[in-house]
Amino acid sequence: MKLLLTSAGIKNASIQAALVDLLGKPIADSNALCIPTAGYGHPQVPPAAAWRFISGQEPQTPMCELGWKSLGVLELTALPSIDEERWVRWVRETDVLLVNGGDALYLGYWMRQSGLADLLPSLREMVWVGLSAGSMVMTPRIGEDFVQWKPPTGGDRTLGIVDFSIFPHLDHEMLPHNTLVNAEKWAAGIAGPAYAIDDETAIKVVDGAVEVVSEGHWKRFAPNEG
Repeated sequence: MKLLLTSAGIKNASIQAALVDLLGKPIADSNALCIPTAGYGHPQVPPAAAWRFISGQEPQTPMCELGWKSLGVLELTALPSIDEERWVRWVRETDVLLVNGGDALYLGYWMRQSGLADLLPSLREMVWVGLSAGSMVMTPRIGEDFVQWKPPTGGDRTLGIVDFSIFPHLDHEMLPHNTLVNAEKWAAGIAGPAYAIDDETAIKVVDGAVEVVSEGHWKRFAPNEG
């Protein structure tokens, strides 16, 4: 699986170029499924947010409004109640999964419960585009600062598809806590590789190779580094 881990979607030309490179063809020739699930787990996300995401009416975090050849909805909480072969075919036939923000632990829980997490290793050519929590879910852990919904097993661990953690929305004007100082404190608690990224930044991962794509600012943290 190829990953484009963003803070706020396809915010600029550099991130969009990275997306097209991962797809290997124009967006207009690519089929997408969007996953709104993470939004339902976050206490500050209203139900209207899922509609805005799916309908492409969220210009602050562009994902579904990019002009896809086709766009469908993959709601993870519904998957355990339908035939597995049916939804697995949907996933295998698409080019890209667009994964909304919200609560990363809730998203991770439903990725496991639905079976999507188990399917991911076989999706070699699939592109995963994460938005905030949709990016954080691919990391080993999110840190206590970002825990809202608590999974049955407790803790802050997510899927660990990549070996670094992500602090999104760095220096966002609506999120006064998301300063670099607080990101440094968060990273110290993570005790592993981590990135703080602003909304103009994304992290591209292909076969384990990591590339930061940015028209904004970001910082990498490594264990034992200040």
